[in-house]
Amino acid sequence: MRVSPYWDPLGKALILSLPPARLYRAGLGRILGGLSAGLYSYGQRFVARFPPRGCPCGCPCGCPCGCNLSLPCGYLPRSRRDRFILPESAHAGSTGLRPEFATIGRHMTKSRISRAITRPYFRASAAAALLCLVLLTACGPSAGPGDGKLSIAVIPMGTTHEYWKSIHAGAIKASRELDVEIVWKGPQREDDRSQQIAVVEDMISRRVDGIVIAPLDRTSLRRPVAEAKQAGIPTVVVDSGLEGDEHISFVATDNRKGGVVGAQRLAEILAGRGKIILMRVLVGAESSMDREEGFLEEIGKYPEIEILSDNQYGGATTETAYQVGENLLNRFPQVDGVFCPNESTTFGMLRALTDAGKAGKTKFVGFDSSEKMITALRERHLYGLVLQNPFLMGQIGVKTIVDYIRHPEKKPPQRIDTGVRMATPENMDQPDILSVLRPPLEEYLE
Repeated sequence: MRVSPYWDPLGKALILSLPPARLYRAGLGRILGGLSAGLYSYGQRFVARFPPRGCPCGCPCGCPCGCNLSLPCGYLPRSRRDRFILPESAHAGSTGLRPEFATIGRHMTKSRISRAITRPYFRASAAAALLCLVLLTACGPSAGPGDGKLSIAVIPMGTTHEYWKSIHAGAIKASRELDVEIVWKGPQREDDRSQQIAVVEDMISRRVDGIVIAPLDRTSLRRPVAEAKQAGIPTVVVDSGLEGDEHISFVATDNRKGGVVGAQRLAEILAGRGKIILMRVLVGAESSMDREEGFLEEIGKYPEIEILSDNQYGGATTETAYQVGENLLNRFPQVDGVFCPNESTTFGMLRALTDAGKAGKTKFVGFDSSEKMITALRERHLYGLVLQNPFLMGQIGVKTIVDYIRHPEKKPPQRIDTGVRMATPENMDQPDILSVLRPPLEEYLE
């Protein structure tokens, strides 16, 4: 049992006036749910201008915008208020609405609705809702925060790895150049799809002006991006691809080419022969999957290179990658070379090779950059790092979405390639390579 967290004057008065045992068809529920959703959306804009006060008694029964037009509890008989406790099953329908709105459509019949709308406290709540809606509409939509700046949500796959910090720094650089506000928020782990979906939904409810997202999964993030589009919020996808055409542009490395470059470097340092391991990242992450496929396609051109393992996944953290790497090295002690297609798997495998006494002896090519990986490259524990340009990716992602918002008649390119480079112990101090190995994070991140 739980109390529904969303209340609106119309739906509340109707629900609380009726015994919850009776269910009604979803038709009116959709209408009321739509009104509720509309009030809630406008409320998000209204509350930025006026401080919320809520119901005089402090309960959560007020208008979704939190204004003082809330229906006080005194309008509702105590016996009716106490009834608004819904079983979990009442929230699990298939009306297509968010669950808290869909519950409005499950507790009434037409006869009970007709009796409810004649009651005085329903008329009071309906008048309050109508007046609130008029005032909110008069206020009009706000474009971003109170100072008039555009508000751009930047949603990474995760927030812990150096790679995502580089994207954040690039986004901040663009925001300073374009005078917009960046809202940076993402899941802690790069395998938490549900949390990333929740972040997108939160940004939709906050009515940001645009979204830049690196989707954790190319299929599961399509629905929330489509919902953002329906709400009038455009989306630019960065780093990893997304199915569908709901986003306006895709800014990323040519990940398949990154895998090809990694295979060419490993084949070069192995002189075209040897036994190797590919440790994958995650199922469903398009960027790493493209790298893996590009690597396998290219390494297959070398008949004297034998793949010992290519079906093990290091996971979203360096710790899981370290454990998988240890297991692989124990199973295949004769390995001559290793390729890992992202930062977490590269660093996890580096730790496993170091603990096994094989760092520098086993030829190792990784992906992305961090301070410890740069040190390993200098010490020749790593023989190559395939470099993306996440700083540029974040910068271009924000510039693309802002330009689209300000000039919607100008369609951005569907695909923007930010390039791929190979860093080696020999070229790592060249200015063009060093600028990608060490982006200026301190200048933009506090």
